[in-house]
Amino acid sequence: MLRILLIIVALLAAAPAHLVRAQGLQEVLQPHAEEVANPSRQRVAVVLDALIEAGHPGVSGFLERWQNREVVLNRSDGLFYYAGQASDGQIALLDIETGQDAGRVPASAIQEIRPNGGVRREIAGALVQFQLSAPDIVLRRDALDTIGRSPSADHMEPLAASLEDETDTALRIRKARLLGLLQARFAETTEGRVAAIEGLAGDVSVDVRATLNQILATSAGVAPQLPAGNIARLLEPGSPELSRAEAYARLVESGLAPPRIPAAQIRDALVANVVDGRAGGIAVGQLDTEARRLDAYAALAAAGTVPPTVSEDEVRAALDAHVFYLAYADPDAAVTRAAARVLAAIERRVAFDQALDLALDALSLSSIYFLAAIGLAITFGVMGVINMAHGEFIMMGAYTGYVVQLFIPDYTLALIVALPLAFAVTFGAGVAMERLVIRWLYHRPLETLLATFGISIALQQLAKNIFGTQARPLTAPGWLDGALVYNEVIQISHIRIAIFFLALMFLGLILFVLNRTRLGLEVRAVTQNPGMAASMGINPDRINMLTFGLGSGIAGIAGVAIGLYAKVTSEMGQDYIVQSFMTVVVGGVGNVWGTLAGAVMIGTLQKGIEWMNPSNTLAAQTYMILFIILFIQFRPKGIVALKGRAAEA
Repeated sequence: MLRILLIIVALLAAAPAHLVRAQGLQEVLQPHAEEVANPSRQRVAVVLDALIEAGHPGVSGFLERWQNREVVLNRSDGLFYYAGQASDGQIALLDIETGQDAGRVPASAIQEIRPNGGVRREIAGALVQFQLSAPDIVLRRDALDTIGRSPSADHMEPLAASLEDETDTALRIRKARLLGLLQARFAETTEGRVAAIEGLAGDVSVDVRATLNQILATSAGVAPQLPAGNIARLLEPGSPELSRAEAYARLVESGLAPPRIPAAQIRDALVANVVDGRAGGIAVGQLDTEARRLDAYAALAAAGTVPPTVSEDEVRAALDAHVFYLAYADPDAAVTRAAARVLAAIERRVAFDQALDLALDALSLSSIYFLAAIGLAITFGVMGVINMAHGEFIMMGAYTGYVVQLFIPDYTLALIVALPLAFAVTFGAGVAMERLVIRWLYHRPLETLLATFGISIALQQLAKNIFGTQARPLTAPGWLDGALVYNEVIQISHIRIAIFFLALMFLGLILFVLNRTRLGLEVRAVTQNPGMAASMGINPDRINMLTFGLGSGIAGIAGVAIGLYAKVTSEMGQDYIVQSFMTVVVGGVGNVWGTLAGAVMIGTLQKGIEWMNPSNTLAAQTYMILFIILFIQFRPKGIVALKGRAAEA
């Protein structure tokens, strides 16, 4: 037994200290006290390696405090502490092991440790390794953000190690994706990098494309012969990507050709060498052409008076004698081939997704224009009334939604109440307008236009008097917040999706009313032949009133929908009145399907023009109007023209 105990004691004495007990932070730091107290970017790596190797649970906290300049050195005992609160010239010290109070010392007795920006970046890189596996999910997210901003090969191993123990599904996916990006750039083997690059195929994210572009980064070169290495492609002088002047400038910069003498320098040299009215043997009066000036300069260069110039033949010969190329910064050809192949596929996918996203935007805008124009399609298309106040009915609907939200704080319930109430308010306003003004102006389009334009101005001023000139909020319910995101390219807001379905609903409702109800039958009868309809017992006056009210009510509902994402002001109707008239006229007057076709055409055309010229929306509006004018010249009755008696009425 005694012999066994002696053996155990001997083994313990021979064992390394870190196997007997874990080193404390002070024990790790003291051998590197100078590097900690006066850190530099070159020397801080030694301290960080020692801290990481120690594996002390307080290392992460120490690195955070060190990075935030909260670590101090107590000159009296040579130990490191965290700085606490200061008062009366005394600094409270906190133990770096436990965080407990370690006493107070005069401010003059401590040395503040203030690492510079470079050192703090190195500390942040080391801190990431600890944060990747931190219990706090916020710290783990911050660590991934740090890696994304400054990726390096050192991050791969700790990222892969933390991936196995990650409990959050979304964070695990993000870690795996970030690890793939790092492996694509920094994996040790060609096979590993190629596999990681191929794993990125189909991902259209910006950071994926940025990573592949970094792998495919090139630098321009020129040489008498094509050098060995990973050459991306050859450049031809005189091509769009490399002009002859640029190519020769590269030769001069590389010391492969003499510089050309600028025309101004040639002129100055000739002036400086005029002797007896001659320069280079040529009379000054004859130096009025470039060819003669070049001859005179060549004579001076032959005499050794000035540096020789370079002729066009010499420039051509120099360009023909050299190879211009782009070389990949990455020396591995297999990696760059894989990156180029995957990036090309991603760019094609991005182009397709951008086209699809543009189509969704166009469809969304078309649904908005359809909602704004469907009421006008009834009043103008069916009744033939030019209602310049139609935009103000949209504005009235939006303000109705705003007022409802003042009394009903639940935005979902407020929206449910606002839609029928906006219809009722604008229906009533439309009926009143038809009874008081429009009914006396049928078949007098100029007087109708002027009267409704005056009503439009009056309604705008009334809105300003009631609600003021500031934009009012019409807040969408929480379930309409955000957007439907397919990827970083294709996304559409929930509000626009809701407006699209609302437009479909109203399309079906209008078709049902016009084709399946008595009111719709009477409206179509009065539209086609008012006299015959009256002889059949239909009151055309009543039908005109209800039709105008229906169109105005639908405009009010459109105002609620539009107000959910657009500004609600007294002038908001003016933003849609022109597009509404264009939609009805282009689609075909008096036809609901024509209004739908016109809205799709106008919305698609506007989005297409804005895509080609995104910085100038006014130009887009101008081009769109010019196109529509040309379209009307070739198809004056619109896309879907009425036929038969309806067209003749």
